[in-house]
Amino acid sequence: MVKPTLNLAVHRLATGVTEEDTLVVEEPLELRVGGRSLVVTMRTPGHDRELAAGFLYAEGLIDGPDDLAALEKVSDPADPKDNTVDVLLASGIRADEERFASARRALYASSACGVCGKATLEQVLQIAAPLQAPRRFDPAWLAELPAQLRQAQATFAATGGLHAAALFDAQGRLEVLREDIGRHNAVDKVLGWRLLQDRAPVDDAVLVISGRLGFEIVQKALVARVPAIVSVGAPSSLAIRLAREAGQQVVAFVRPGGGNVYSPEPT
Repeated sequence: MVKPTLNLAVHRLATGVTEEDTLVVEEPLELRVGGRSLVVTMRTPGHDRELAAGFLYAEGLIDGPDDLAALEKVSDPADPKDNTVDVLLASGIRADEERFASARRALYASSACGVCGKATLEQVLQIAAPLQAPRRFDPAWLAELPAQLRQAQATFAATGGLHAAALFDAQGRLEVLREDIGRHNAVDKVLGWRLLQDRAPVDDAVLVISGRLGFEIVQKALVARVPAIVSVGAPSSLAIRLAREAGQQVVAFVRPGGGNVYSPEPT
């Protein structure tokens, strides 16, 4: 089993001594559906079943846990690190070919660089309709959540090299936090956790992320019906266009003492 971190010797320029440093592990994960390869993404090992479930859910390939008959790591002599997850869909559930191809394109486009994988906002809103009467939260309260996120980032504290995503409930309690080399992977892991808990849609929680907010993350949150997103980094213009049209609340560029309310649009 691949661990999420490893130690190796480095030469410290500041001190002139050689000592151990802790690095984030980055390994490929292949996701198969019924034995058929769907995508390969670079990720930090750990919570791979959640990553697979969350990706399928956030891309609209499945609607809930009942669509999954099995979701297991594959033991393959050619892959001693078990970097493959195979998903068996429930009887009667078939992977839509167009959606299958779209999900493959989206991952290749967004897993590293965050480039939009969908041609237009209209295409996204056909997959996931705007939220109806979504829950709203006090923006000042939302701006306090990234501090709690940072305190819980144990692997980041050791390496400085990971993104994080977390879900908080309406009382500000941390439900789940996942760290990963990829921003989108971290989001997929927390959404996959909720799905495998049979607690989807995620319409009662706030998604908090440690980095910038791109279009693809807003899209994933919309498919999961997340009503509010908080990001430490700045959002993109297309991310905010989608959030406003979808009825999602967004507080971003959060710093000690405040942040910016990007959605809903100020009146």
